[in-house]
Amino acid sequence: MSDERPDDPQVRYDQARYVENGEYEPLLSEKDLTRVEIGGGDEDAADGESPLPDDLTRDSLELPDLSEPELARHYTRLSQMIYGIDSGPYPLGSCTMKYNPKFTEDVAALPSAAVHPDRSAESIQGTLELLYRLQDYLGRIGGMDAVTLQPPAGAAGEFVGIRVAAAYHEHNGEGHRDEVIVPESAHGTNFATAALGGYDVVSLPSDDEGRVDLEALEAALSENTAALMLTNPNTLGLFERDITEIAELVHDAGGLLYYDGANLNALLGRARPGDMGFDVMHYNVHKTFATPHGGGGPGAGPVGVVDDLAPFLPAPRVRQRDAESTGGEPRYELFEPDHTIGKVHGFHGNWLVLLKTFAYIARLGDEGLADASASAVLNANYLAEQIEYDVPYGPFHHEFVASAGEQDAADVAKRMLDYGVHPPTTKWPEIVPEALMTEPTEVESKDTLDRLAAAFNAVADEDDATLADAPERTTARRIDQTSAARSPRLSWQQLEDDE
Repeated sequence: MSDERPDDPQVRYDQARYVENGEYEPLLSEKDLTRVEIGGGDEDAADGESPLPDDLTRDSLELPDLSEPELARHYTRLSQMIYGIDSGPYPLGSCTMKYNPKFTEDVAALPSAAVHPDRSAESIQGTLELLYRLQDYLGRIGGMDAVTLQPPAGAAGEFVGIRVAAAYHEHNGEGHRDEVIVPESAHGTNFATAALGGYDVVSLPSDDEGRVDLEALEAALSENTAALMLTNPNTLGLFERDITEIAELVHDAGGLLYYDGANLNALLGRARPGDMGFDVMHYNVHKTFATPHGGGGPGAGPVGVVDDLAPFLPAPRVRQRDAESTGGEPRYELFEPDHTIGKVHGFHGNWLVLLKTFAYIARLGDEGLADASASAVLNANYLAEQIEYDVPYGPFHHEFVASAGEQDAADVAKRMLDYGVHPPTTKWPEIVPEALMTEPTEVESKDTLDRLAAAFNAVADEDDATLADAPERTTARRIDQTSAARSPRLSWQQLEDDE
């Protein structure tokens, strides 16, 4: 520590940290400063040598030589070539590609929302209050007693839920439970989550109506069962009518009932997983509460649990102090649950995504959320009635799975692009042959649904040759999807070389 104050104000700001009583502590040593000046990262940098391997270095940097108008027009053309939720309907079943209201983006862009996550709890009381209220909102919506906001995505929420379940069983001396039951029509992430959590996956067949086969479930349950992962309504859009009996069977076997929140759109304001007997659930806020979805993130997948599992949630969580005992101290504080599984994401989760979730819920309120689920169910049933393709299972709720019959579902999807709409999810769930899994969401108008139906029906009447050659009117024609996934062209230089 030095008693001398650096002479140059900029040097003082960049290189020293005020400690106390006029004393400053250097932030950078002379060796560090040498690295900064020459742009290097280790001792070799002082000699002008790169610390990177030779095959990752280059002698010169070639950049595109473009004027501002050329650059602006290039990106404008790209935006016009891409179909997005602002372009039209996006009826991907299960994925729930809702329209993202712009007011939530405005809220997230407020200067007051730009709060560094590493500030002390005393200095971010407003942020903590919002997070506390969001925990409460989500808990009441799902019928859960406690909520963590840390998981950064739905799949991450699944993993947290399964790890919480594992910690609960271990704490109760039942670490031998090493099996998780997953219905065959479940999301692929359910199988992956259970396996990643260290469990053996037991696949559960559906009955003739597309729901959980109770006899098969009873046969699958044992003293080794840790949990049953279930979506309700399920992937076919069907409500599990025997849910209370399912919950009783799982609990009698000593297992936990896990709720995949992918289809919570159908239940908002009308039914709660906690009331059905579910012990733990994750919320896909990008699906249910209209925060941006797709493109790799950021996302958020909060997890709710019943009281017995609350001590195992990730740390930290937010709680409200007793108002009578604060004595002027901060009302909201961070705390670690007694048997926490630890931290699963930095700080409090993806803060701005959670802020958008809070804004969406707060604006809609109880009546608005209930109206959203009613409209989602109405839109799905109206669209299904208008299309010529067969819908083998019902009655359904917010989504349905049609069958392309003798047509290839992937060809149907590509041909629908020529009619100016985005196609549904295809080829899944496999319980429906050539599946067209469709979810129009609550935001689409009757006119939009009629346009979607017209596209479905036009493709249904076309021959195989036309479908095999589709799409014809899009910027990119039919591509080699395998090569595109395994050998992507990631730079403009590579694109020029290929051409």
